[in-house]
Amino acid sequence: MRHTGSCHCGAVEVEVDAPENIEAYECNCSMCERTGFLHLIVPRSAFRLVRGERALSVYTFNTGVAKHYFCKHCGCKPYYVPRSNPDGFSVNVRCLHGATIKSLSILPFDGKNWESQTGSLAHLSKQHD
Repeated sequence: MRHTGSCHCGAVEVEVDAPENIEAYECNCSMCERTGFLHLIVPRSAFRLVRGERALSVYTFNTGVAKHYFCKHCGCKPYYVPRSNPDGFSVNVRCLHGATIKSLSILPFDGKNWESQTGSLAHLSKQHD
């Protein structure tokens, strides 16, 4: 299923190939708690930035591996490259247009203890046949 989404002002548009029944992760790390990010982690091949590359700004911290992309106009963060899955993308389910989502299951992720938990997410950015 192809899902579409955008930042609040619409300057940044994304597409992501994912099931219509989405399992997303709600992380309790300092960044995700503050932004309300709801993670749908996918392989690079399942993500497309449709529009808005020039509207994006990037924020990094700590190790610098994660690349947090946000719209420099409205401040919304529709996706990022996660440190747990640098070979993929994490799309903010809250930025997807809901018409193609049949169901949404939200799973907790203990990002406050990231180092001991990250292995549980590694498989999500691998290409599946």
